[in-house]
Amino acid sequence: MTKNKIYWICQLFGWGLYGFVQVFFYTIAERFDFTQAIGLIYQVFYFIVSTHFFRYLIIRIGWLNLRLSHLIPRLLIVTLLLSGFNYTYLLVIDFFTDTVAKSELMLFTVLINTVVYWAIYFIWTIFYFAFHYVQRYNKSLKAETAAREVELNNLKAQLNPHFIFNALNSIRALVDENPRKSKESITQLSHILRNSLISDRKKLIPFMEELKTVMDYLALESIRYEERLTTKFDIDRNSGKYMIPPLMLQTLVENGIKHGISNLKNGGEISISTTVRRKQLHLQIRNTGQLSREKDVSKGFGLANTKKRLELIFGEGATFEIKNESKNTVLTSISIPSSDRLM
Repeated sequence: MTKNKIYWICQLFGWGLYGFVQVFFYTIAERFDFTQAIGLIYQVFYFIVSTHFFRYLIIRIGWLNLRLSHLIPRLLIVTLLLSGFNYTYLLVIDFFTDTVAKSELMLFTVLINTVVYWAIYFIWTIFYFAFHYVQRYNKSLKAETAAREVELNNLKAQLNPHFIFNALNSIRALVDENPRKSKESITQLSHILRNSLISDRKKLIPFMEELKTVMDYLALESIRYEERLTTKFDIDRNSGKYMIPPLMLQTLVENGIKHGISNLKNGGEISISTTVRRKQLHLQIRNTGQLSREKDVSKGFGLANTKKRLELIFGEGATFEIKNESKNTVLTSISIPSSDRLM
């Protein structure tokens, strides 16, 4: 349904309802007759025409884009003028139908009726501007959501080639020295890629599903690093209720291996732990190593990608931090709200 159709439906229904209420009260007061009916028809017709003309002026002059401090005084003046014209119009109708009463020309009666009609016009104005602002907000929200979806898809598209490149490098190192293990690695990589292709169509996936992919990835890397890589998991049983961005955990684990453990002669440990507190999933990834220059490392591709995706999906509801926990350990901490608290 178009915006114009909605407007006319609201116009006809709203003023029709006003006419019905008037008929109801006139009937109760036993004052409703043919003359009142004609006058009421003229009044409803005038309200429809005058408010439609008012709408034309609002759009034409550009009042929809004014600030409230500039808009409200203008609306008060124009609606007051419209109410005065309305009462004058009704007096003219009464004059030509020879039904003008002297009381209708008294100053007090004129003021009371003008204020009543002003209130009716102002209520119409509130409904009109409220509808416009809600519609404009919905449009901006849809545009923002579409832009976020495009950016998220671009970020995920960047991650997949990045991950595949590193995984293939791991397998290449095994081909000559241990063909059997290289075959096992290819099988594990196929599992990872299958999960990656499935999750690529989603903005969020269950944490346990992502963890399973990461365990396959670590198994693959363990073949490459052998005894130089050890792993440890301490997972809260309630973690499965939470949703996280696809490949987020895998990217952070890969970052810990690439920038930490791979640079150490004796290797090190990757540990993943989770706790659930106050409807937040708290994820911690520790890896042996040291951030020599935290600012430079935090701007790396994988970390920057992760921070941006968390911001786009959760807004201020999620937090991300990476720091040196001790001389030999780097700690990456993330907190994620439950999916029912998404922005």
